This record gives sequence, structure tokens and C-alpha cells, in this order.
Amino acid sequence: MNRKRITALLALATLTAAVFAASAAWGSAGAAAVPAGELTLESMLAYAIQDEYLARAEYIAIQQRYGIQRPFSNIQRSEENHIAWLVDAYNTHGLPVPKDEAGRYVRIPASLKDAFQTGVDAEVANIAMYDRFLATPLLARPENAALRDLFTRLRDASQNHLQAFRTGLSRY
Repeated sequence: MNRKRITALLALATLTAAVFAASAAWGSAGAAAVPAGELTLESMLAYAIQDEYLARAEYIAIQQRYGIQRPFSNIQRSEENHIAWLVDAYNTHGLPVPKDEAGRYVRIPASLKDAFQTGVDAEVANIAMYDRFLATPLLARPENAALRDLFTRLRDASQNHLQAFRTGLSRY
């Protein structure tokens, strides 16, 4: 193999690794990869809205493939509310709202049973993300009470979603 080909293959491997790392660093997966002490209000908001964007996009894609049905339709509307709450938090903090790039990360499950499992997995990761945020000393500060309350509401809603997806999965 000549030197140019080896260089080109190494460049492609580096690019592939960077793309994989970028996709893994989005939403709850991204939040899980950051040491807790390095989380900031801005990064927590970013990971939160990314994860809510992703959940909405996944539930829309599932319904496009398998038809509109509960609990996906109800939870999709709930995710839209969650996004609106996070947009309000961005506006309150004077921060620009990130673009919705969730379509880049959506994977359509192979079956409806797998779709319910996807919902379970997504909500488990979402709950863990919010629990992690809520455990940070940054959110214990009185000036961050509104954000702490928002993350608590979002986590609690995800616990309800998790139960709905587990119920759906139990039918298989």
C-alpha cells in the first residue's frame, strides 16, 4: 500500500472516529460522558434540550413506521411541552436555543416491540441524566432553584413515560 493511500485511510478513520464521538456526545449520552464537576448550567441545558429533541424525533419516526398510537403519540406531545419549557429556560438565562439536530441521531427500531424497548431505554437514560444534574452542587444554589425545579419536573415526567413504555413492552 502506498503512502498516499495509508494517509487517506488514516484521515478517513480519524473522521469516522470524530463523527462517532460527536454522536455519542449528544443528549443523555453526551451528559453521561462529562465528569459531574465539569457540568455547567449551559451544558446541562444543552444536553437536556438535545435529549428532549431526540425523544420527540424518535417517537415521531416510530409512529411514521408503525402508525400513530399510544403511548407514543401522547409522549410525543409531552416532549414538545418539555422542549417549550427548556426554551423558556434558555430565554430566561439569555442564551441562544440550540438547533434541533435530532434527526441525525434517530434510529428506527426493527419492530414495534423494539420501539417500546427504545422508549424504555431512552427514558431510563433521560432519568439518569436529570438525576445526575440534580445531584450537582451547582443546582443546589438558591439562584438556580428554577432550573432545579425544571429538571425535577422533566425527570418526573420521564418516570411516567418509562412506566407507559414498560406497560407497552409487557404485551410482547
